[in-house]
Amino acid sequence: MTALPPPGDLLPLEEQAYRQLRRALVEGTFAPGAKLSLRRMAAALGTSPMPVRAALRRLAAEQALDITSSGSAIVPRLTRAAFLELSEVRAALEPLALRMAAPHIDTATLATLGQLLEGQAAARSSGRPDDFLQLDREFLFSLYRRAEAPLLVGMIESLWLRRGPLFWEARWMLVGRPAELAHRHAQILQALRQGDGASAARELESEIRDATDFLLKQMRFAGEPDTPREVQPLLRPGT
Repeated sequence: MTALPPPGDLLPLEEQAYRQLRRALVEGTFAPGAKLSLRRMAAALGTSPMPVRAALRRLAAEQALDITSSGSAIVPRLTRAAFLELSEVRAALEPLALRMAAPHIDTATLATLGQLLEGQAAARSSGRPDDFLQLDREFLFSLYRRAEAPLLVGMIESLWLRRGPLFWEARWMLVGRPAELAHRHAQILQALRQGDGASAARELESEIRDATDFLLKQMRFAGEPDTPREVQPLLRPGT
């Protein structure tokens, strides 16, 4: 099993387990359909089953896991309709967070964003999809947290929690289309350097919709056969 992220310091065991498992789900550590047994998760986290059980139930309440009658947790596979809904909500909320963040982005933040883009380019060229996607998350959430809107950022984090397992399957697909993603991020950064939060938000919305359309064509979702099918792209504003 892929190593889980380290725990936070001086937190109750249940909270440590919850945060580690939540982060692992966001990062696509577990495959859709994977069974997360109490014993294995407790061993991986170095704790007893009790805090892990509580953490798994919290994540199930957030619809990030399904709990079986035996108490094990299953990583759900998204349906096509659920993925489309998540993407539509992302396309509304994440550009909003970026517009709210733009007035608070300073020179130091811009420098950090530039370094993250350089790291993404290195991860792409060396074929490290997990690092590539981690840097993508860091780039975006570095922006969202500058919005000083904890409710909005919490909603966005919940969306990423639901869609995270998709990236266990999609990471090689996404790192294989780097030119478009790198271009969008560079355009976002350039707009922010010019103080144009509205343009940056439009670039972000286009990025979300383009990535969604790409995955709709490439991925097999819950309940679908292996054979290719015609897909309905994510609706664009004004269509």
